[in-house]
Amino acid sequence: MRILLVHAHPNPLSFNHAIVERAVIALEAAGHSVDRLDLYAEGFNPVMSREERASYHTAGTNLEPPFVRDHLARLKAAEGLLLVFPTWWYDMPAILKGWLDRVWVPHETFTLPTSPSEPIRGLMTNLRWIGGITTTGAPWWWTKIVGEPARRVICRGIRAICARRCRTAWLSLHSMDKQSDAARTNFLTRVAEMMAMVR
Repeated sequence: MRILLVHAHPNPLSFNHAIVERAVIALEAAGHSVDRLDLYAEGFNPVMSREERASYHTAGTNLEPPFVRDHLARLKAAEGLLLVFPTWWYDMPAILKGWLDRVWVPHETFTLPTSPSEPIRGLMTNLRWIGGITTTGAPWWWTKIVGEPARRVICRGIRAICARRCRTAWLSLHSMDKQSDAARTNFLTRVAEMMAMVR
């Protein structure tokens, strides 16, 4: 399977980067190919301009920012999508949310309804697996109370516009700042196990 791995953490020495490295090793060992997209390393700008928003619903015109065509091509070439990021203020970092806002545009990733009763229809039928891996400072029980916004966006929102039988996987290391080295090592093992189950 061709996997697009999108990573969103500014510090190359972070545990998030260790997660990415372990995921890539495990995916490639399982026979998958991995296309890595590091949003911070690329200098991705998550801010949608006024002009870009004005043309957001117009087919073709909404592809004008130069990176959009490239990122869309990589997204459409993938059969699986893995997002690795820290959870900040209970949600994904702004750079990753901006990537969704600016790259997952109408007419390319989903169709726009023509009436209030018509649903949005997904166009990302090439994606048959989606995974999310995150770390968070909050304990698991508080994360559940808040409602896990990022998990819902990825495993419900994005999945809804992908292949009908698209599978999802989610892994989160809670109370990140209080975890021991042994706990972090154990989490990396769980990452590898999760990647070994990608089909």
